[in-house]
Amino acid sequence: MIGANGAGKSTLLRTIAGLHLPSRGSVRLDGRDITRLPVHERVALGVVLVPEGRRLFASLTLEENLRIGATRARAGSWNLEEVIALFPWMAERRSRPTLHLSGGEQQAVAIGRALMANPRILLLDELSLGLAPALVQRLYDILPRLREAEMSILLVEQDVTQALRVCDRVHCLLEGRITLSGRPEDLTPAQVESAYFGLTARPAGTG
Repeated sequence: MIGANGAGKSTLLRTIAGLHLPSRGSVRLDGRDITRLPVHERVALGVVLVPEGRRLFASLTLEENLRIGATRARAGSWNLEEVIALFPWMAERRSRPTLHLSGGEQQAVAIGRALMANPRILLLDELSLGLAPALVQRLYDILPRLREAEMSILLVEQDVTQALRVCDRVHCLLEGRITLSGRPEDLTPAQVESAYFGLTARPAGTG
């Protein structure tokens, strides 16, 4: 899900996660209406959000933050050892307060905390926000591995290039409405730019 600031991307994810109640419409999982389910019940069903800004407990250690993610966990293969295997540097920093970690490390902890809940649907909000390009690249490199674990990922991102590189389908949001949808390989840069900025765009496949 791409779009400029204020397009409604984060609001959409927070609504799916249960932090906002939609003014109309519904949120459904496998055909079940979960619109009014509280956040912790959605987590138990496998809908897990990695929020914008990471929202870690700064005074707790890396390991303690990860373990919090397992509070409402579904049964599954993700546990502390698997998360540390995904981010090997965590092994030597597991006792360090997250306050003393870099921005990229904190983002990895936020992802790891979500994985501890064994999500079916992982909601990633602004993965690259405030991070150096090299760190962003490292975080994006793990997404194919998560998809191989039969996990669906809904990624909200302003970095269009990064998002298009890893996604199966792209949706562009503008003022709360989807202005363009399709597979990245079927969309031209001009179409994406037009949808992103609210210009008049021609349908995919037209000259």
